[in-house]
Amino acid sequence: MSPTLPHVRTRLTDLAEQAGVSTATVSRVLNGKAGVASETRQAVLAALDLLGYERPEKLRNRSAGLVGLIVPELTNPVFPAFAQIIESLLSEHGYTPLLCTQSPGGTTEDEYVEMLLDHAVDGIVFISGLHADTQASHDRYERLRSRGMPIVLVNGYAPGVDAPFVSPDDVASVELSVRHLESLGHRKIGLAIGPGRFVPAQRKLAGFADALVRHGLVSDVAEAQEHIVVTLFTVEGGQAAAGELIDSGHTAIVCGSDLMALGAIRAARARGLRVPEDVSVVGYDDSPLIAFTDPPLTTVRQPVSAMGQAAISALLTEISGDRAPRSELLFQPELIVRGSTGAAPGPRLDNP
Repeated sequence: MSPTLPHVRTRLTDLAEQAGVSTATVSRVLNGKAGVASETRQAVLAALDLLGYERPEKLRNRSAGLVGLIVPELTNPVFPAFAQIIESLLSEHGYTPLLCTQSPGGTTEDEYVEMLLDHAVDGIVFISGLHADTQASHDRYERLRSRGMPIVLVNGYAPGVDAPFVSPDDVASVELSVRHLESLGHRKIGLAIGPGRFVPAQRKLAGFADALVRHGLVSDVAEAQEHIVVTLFTVEGGQAAAGELIDSGHTAIVCGSDLMALGAIRAARARGLRVPEDVSVVGYDDSPLIAFTDPPLTTVRQPVSAMGQAAISALLTEISGDRAPRSELLFQPELIVRGSTGAAPGPRLDNP
């Protein structure tokens, strides 16, 4: 008996278990045999990658083309989540993704675009790019379209740009948060949000003010502004904003991102307060690992997978020469209730 046979048998068994198929199917895929569904083949390839096996040379696909993916940064875990789902979808369709990550002081979006054009990409996906900044010029996207470059814009809307848009329903997200907190008895609910020049922030700001009025927590939209602190979409920004809101008597805080929510929890604890017994906190995104924070974070889940699928479907339609819909596709978020929200506390008593 060959000394390598047990290893091969074990590998086939491991791959079959990981992919959810039979060892015979794994063998057919590894040997490049016909008669295997594309989804099954993809599952076996994914199992190879997950278990750390090198793909046999015969299984290495020839790329159908290159697609650029530009994200603002990777410190916020929601952007790697977007990148992962989009890269996976592109690979399933034979395209090779080129990930372009921005950072303060580093390569700009426009510089990345020039690089991608030099590489003759077939299309570009922009996630939370300058299209989401109401103070930035959108001519850059029109120039790309005039060259016939297929583009898809995710998380932000720029009127007049000839491209498909994919976004979460930011107004619905804050409504879900406010409704949840109000049902727990909170009457003084604050919003910690990032810079107001960005479309998602603008929509959350307007939605939050309307939600406070609708739930009878303020008399009008103008009064709602007293319950909003605009800062940065970072842990430090969330801590600073939450500190102001807690000091002004708010018992619950809606945050513009999960990172901001972690900062809000830090601000509460710095004041000797407990979450959620004294202050409730709601995040936004449902980033990977956020369920394992202390306490596990109640958050509004951004539908990353569905949005990624819609973005790639639209891009592939454009690449094929057909026209994808130009109306903005809005995806409904989902409230995920965990341990950072609870019943509103009673009146706070000062220490004697």
